[in-house]
Amino acid sequence: MKFEPGTKILIVGLGLLGGSYAAALTRKGFCVGAVDTDAKAIRYACDEGIIAHGSCMPEAEYIGQFDLVVFALYPHILIEWIERYQNLLKPGALLTDVTGVKCSVVYRIQSVLRPDAEYIGAHPMAGREVSGVRNAAAELFRGANYIVTPTEKNTEEAVCRCEELGRLIGCSNISRLSPEQHDEMIGFLSQLTHCIAVALMTCKDSTHLAEYTGDSFRDLTRIGRINETMWSELFLANRETLIAQMDLFLDKMQDMRKALCDGDADSLKQMMRLSTERRKFFDKKV
Repeated sequence: MKFEPGTKILIVGLGLLGGSYAAALTRKGFCVGAVDTDAKAIRYACDEGIIAHGSCMPEAEYIGQFDLVVFALYPHILIEWIERYQNLLKPGALLTDVTGVKCSVVYRIQSVLRPDAEYIGAHPMAGREVSGVRNAAAELFRGANYIVTPTEKNTEEAVCRCEELGRLIGCSNISRLSPEQHDEMIGFLSQLTHCIAVALMTCKDSTHLAEYTGDSFRDLTRIGRINETMWSELFLANRETLIAQMDLFLDKMQDMRKALCDGDADSLKQMMRLSTERRKFFDKKV
């Protein structure tokens, strides 16, 4: 389902992801506005042509003109925004987000949202170890995976429009998952991997090792450079699922440790063969 050329799109939260959405959608010819409490971010985005205009305050006259609203906010701030400002939205507006957890966000928003607006969760699987609109790029989502998390409260029309939004920003693989399926998947693929990177960087003072390391340690710990405010909130919002994924990982580390203690080369090789076989599915095809 295509968006009409005159569709007006609002980005709430003009950081890296919000700014990259704006840049990609502006490049597609849409009129994109933004709301952010940082006046410097709004001014920079306007000066760089990332957005057409913006506001530092949620005002009825401004918010009420937009057909599609993309929220790029921390989960608790997103929920607070909806509870406080949803009365400013245009009747019939479609709302979506970029949030990295869904169960604790989607059901709460859908339970309080007024009946003449529709919210559907989405998650572009892309990012960088930097923040802010100054690091935004229209190409950030090119070739990325994009997940839509519909519930029984969503219409098929809204789901299709949300999927089209993913294609518009450059994502190549569009999937539908329930909020529960999303949170289990993200707990393993994203949150657990960040936990591992943080654990590696904190289990040993590695400052003096930087001059000796090869690419393996750098590659494995790239995401250890982390936004502690955002990621601690995401971890806690998905805590039960993340703990279950951590237990899976710890069990395999114990299996490997036991094989080492026992001098069991066959078990080590078996794990390595399985690892090699499974890893090939993640290689990007050029």
